Amino acid sequence: MEKKISKVRLWSSYVLQGIVVMFLFMGAVSNLVKTETALKNAKELGYSESTLLPLAIVLLSGITFYVIPKTSFLGAMILTAWFGGAVATHIIHDDAPSILLSPILFAALVWVAIGLRDKKVQSVIPFKQ
Repeated sequence: MEKKISKVRLWSSYVLQGIVVMFLFMGAVSNLVKTETALKNAKELGYSESTLLPLAIVLLSGITFYVIPKTSFLGAMILTAWFGGAVATHIIHDDAPSILLSPILFAALVWVAIGLRDKKVQSVIPFKQ
């Protein structure tokens, strides 16, 4: 008999997932509409304006897979790759180590959020029961 996940654990996972999704969705929309901030940040990091749309599409795809329960694992992998790219970009530009912390923490949150409710993720990343 399989143990049921507690309501607190389940809702905690949804809240964490929601935080990650809202943060990323705002960034994707910012790239889609090419806000002044998105254009400025892209230029500072060496990305041309023409890369904003493809980046937004990749990010929105990852978010979409992540919020659908049957594809959340695939979404988590895509978002982890996204955050890995962010870390690499910041390293290339010799940004402060504190700036590297944000994408690393969000990548961890991606996995913790689904790991709180997904037995497959729990088998790879042990969570205290």
